[in-house]
Formats: sequence, C-alpha cells, structure tokens
Amino acid sequence: MEVFRLMKRKLSLLLVFILLTGVLAGCGGGDVSDDPSPQDEVEIAYYAYNSEPILNWDPSVMFSNGIIVLNNIYETLLRFDPKTKEFDYLLAEDYSVSEDGLTWTFNLREGVKFHDGTEMTAEDVKFSIDRTMELGKGASYIWAAVSEIIAVDDYTVEFKLSYPSPLDLVASSPYAAFIMSKDAVENAEENWFENANEAGSGPYMLESAAMGDEVIMTTFEDYWNGWEGDHFDKVIIKKTSETSSRRQMIEKGDADITQSLPSEDVEALKETDGVEIVVEPSFTNLIGFFNTEKQPLDNPKVRQALSYAFPYQDVVDYAVGGYAKQSIGVIPFGHWGHSDDLFQYTKDLDKAKELLEEAGIEDGELKLLLTYMSGDESEKKSAELYKAELSKIGVELEIRAMPWETQWEMAMNEDPAERQDIFIMYWWPDTSSPYSWLYSLYHSEEEILFNMSYYSNEEFDTIIDNAAEISGTDIEKAEEEFIKAQEILIEDSPSIFMYDKEEVWAINSTFKGFEYNPSYPLVVFFYDTYRSK
Repeated sequence: MEVFRLMKRKLSLLLVFILLTGVLAGCGGGDVSDDPSPQDEVEIAYYAYNSEPILNWDPSVMFSNGIIVLNNIYETLLRFDPKTKEFDYLLAEDYSVSEDGLTWTFNLREGVKFHDGTEMTAEDVKFSIDRTMELGKGASYIWAAVSEIIAVDDYTVEFKLSYPSPLDLVASSPYAAFIMSKDAVENAEENWFENANEAGSGPYMLESAAMGDEVIMTTFEDYWNGWEGDHFDKVIIKKTSETSSRRQMIEKGDADITQSLPSEDVEALKETDGVEIVVEPSFTNLIGFFNTEKQPLDNPKVRQALSYAFPYQDVVDYAVGGYAKQSIGVIPFGHWGHSDDLFQYTKDLDKAKELLEEAGIEDGELKLLLTYMSGDESEKKSAELYKAELSKIGVELEIRAMPWETQWEMAMNEDPAERQDIFIMYWWPDTSSPYSWLYSLYHSEEEILFNMSYYSNEEFDTIIDNAAEISGTDIEKAEEEFIKAQEILIEDSPSIFMYDKEEVWAINSTFKGFEYNPSYPLVVFFYDTYRSK
C-alpha cells in the first residue's frame, strides 16, 4: 500500500512540475532546466501552508509569513539552536567579541556564491545590513546597537556597537539579517524586489511565484554546502487556507508537510497510514490585542474585565486540543524572560461583571468586533468560546474571519474608531530575546507596525529599552527587567495573553530529515530534507 502511495505521489508531482514549468514564467531564479523525464526522478517537496507564503520579497523589509520562503533562499551569518543554545555557522565560519562587548568580528566563509553568480565578500555583508538599517522597515530595529560596519578585508567584517548587545543572536535572526548580493541589488531596476526577484545565496532559488498564493523554488547548483546525498530538486509552498483541504492533501500524499490543523484532524491522522504527527516545542503564542485608543477599551478596568471573561482552559482543551499551555505574561514557556511568578488571569465572570460595573458599562451596552485570520481553526474556536462567555455578562461579540492582508488593513486604519476592537494573532520571535515580544508588540509607536493594542507607556518603554542594552553583558539583570516590564503590562492589560502553543506537524511518512527549530517559526529548512526510497 505504501509503495503504491509513493509511486502515485511521484507521478502526480512530476505531472504538476511539468505543467508548472511549461506554463509559469520564472521569476528571479535563473533559467528553468529542461523538462524532466520519468528517469530523472525529480523530487518535489510540497508544503501546504495555511496562509499567504510571502507578502514582501525585499529581505530587508519582510516581517511576516515570508519567513518560511526567504530562509530557504537567503542565509544569515549564523543560525541559533535554542535546544543546545549554540550557533550553527552559515555564512560566517567563526566570530569573536571584544571584552567590552562593543566590537564583534565575523570571519566569513570563502567561496560562497550568490544566485547571480557573484562571490560573497565582506562588502556584501556590510551592504546588506547597512541597507536594512537605512530603510528602517520590518525588523530593522534589531540592529539598533550597531553604529558602524567595517569591511576589514574580503572575508572579515567588523561591527562597532554604541552599547553592548548580543549581536550573535541578532545576526542569526530569521528576519532582517539576510545577506544579499550587493551587485544584484545595486544594479537592479526599480521595483525589482516587488516584482518577485531575489539576491540570495541559499540552497534554493526562486523559480516562480504567484503573489499571495504560491512559491516554487529550485536547487541552486553552486550552493556552497554542495548537493551530496539526498535532497529535493523542487519545493512548492502553496497557500491552502481550508483545513479540510490540508488534511486531505496529507492523507492522499499530495502534500508533504502542513500544520495548524484542528485537534480532531490531528487525532484522526495519527491513525492514518503514511502520515506522521510530530509535536514540537514552540515559542509561538496567541494574543488578543485590545484597541486601547477606542472607547471604552481605553479604560484599563474594561480591559481587565474582558481578560477575566476569557475561557483560558477551555480554549487550551478544546480549541487547541491540549497542544498548548495558558500563557503567563507575554514571554512563552521555555524562553528566557518568562516567569511563572507573574500574575495570571483566570476565567472569573463575577469579577469581570464587577469591573464592568465599576467602569460604568451597563448590561447589554458593550458591543465588540473581534477579527482573526481566516483558515486558522484554533483562532476560530477560541473566538467562539470567548463569545459564549461574554454573552453571559451582557457583552456582545461579533467574530469576523478575514484574510490576513484584509485583517491587517483594518488594523492600520488611521481612525481608531474604524479599527477592530480585538485583534487576534500569533507572535513568534524575530530574535531570541524577550525584546522581540515586548518591543515589537507594546513599545510606543509613531506609526503602527505590530503594536496592535496601540499601547503607549513611557515607563514600560524605558525599562525594556534599558534591558535590551544590558542583555549583551548581563543577561540575568536584563531578565529581571524584562519580567518587571511584564508586571506593568499585565496590570495595564492591553492584551489577553491566551496560550503558548506547541507546534503540531502532519507529515508524509516519506518526507525525512525535518527537524523543527522554534527560533525560526513554521520554517522548513528544505535543504536538510529528502524523500525516503
């Protein structure tokens, strides 16, 4: 039976590949090779993703779903392994830091080629990070400590810092740390990245893309780490928002890997031949952001009341099928900066009603709009459970599923009254630091980026900024300060801290080599994977 499934899969994916290469125009990844014959045994990996695989092709700017694509096309100097708390060397062969923590020197790997054929040097590293800092978009703030980058020679680059910072964590970030070809970018025509082009050195090149729907990647033959052993020739990452479709694709062998399935589907797939369920630790948590610029959510008592009305344990048990823990603060379990001693809200409808009365909210007066990303069954079930509890205290909740870009557009409205009341989304780290959550989600902003609560507190800002500065030299003191900042956050209640999730993957049993790294959320490093024979 398994042999039949595998033969069927190879034939169907080969047909898909032939059709795609015949119809789609290649973008930014070089020439498409000759059509394969059955003897070529072209191996194609298929990732059925629950949302848009990428929204921005600029590696200096991308700060969303594109993490799953760009981490296969581009590389960083280092890669962090949170399980061992050590770094893997990618474009850097080693590095050193001065005693005062203000000078970091990276020795680069020689012979690395970009997809445009040019060789990587220190000038490319300097150009890439300088460009990211100058644009000031996405997660560029991770380089805030850097005052100057010096290309000492072709294979040595030096970072001068204005204050100590853990630059190895920064240089291994899944966002804003990509190294690109200076030659390709400087000589590119206007809107080059916007037109789906890339300038990476990673194992896979972009072959074609349909924005918001699908990305196809092909092997880069000159990849510095070589292609010995078994690897995939092509990778397809496809938006498949319907959970039923993702499950069926895994069951039939039409997809190799997917996630964000309902818990009942996960349990059913455990009994399905040819499918493996892999549960991994995660630094991803689900958060409900209150619109603090809109009445009456500008009142902390109202926000506290709504936090007491959330059915935390029911959500963990039902919406996530037990594959999560109720959050304590905003830093997830297992990550430094998390503390079990922080105050944790529990469902208490009497307390919720009491606080609403103190805030002058009468029964039946409060009507709220909650938005979540369509296609995410856990978010949907969490919202439905919340709506049922709120109705018991006279609060009406409208639940609206929206495509991510539409949900985002509403949240960015300049008029607070035109935005949602509660915005549900997951957060995962851009760098392996509490600052990733506390700065990105709650630091005061002149322009909205990811602070979906529109929260502003100068004392909080000062604490986390200072903690970030000292984290490069005194991580224990920094941790104390990050926990102190969370105490303020919990008291102000700009958000509901819902749950810290485990990542549950449904995988075709012929898909091998996958090891999940929670510091690179939802990323499959396809170079490490292969098809079992």
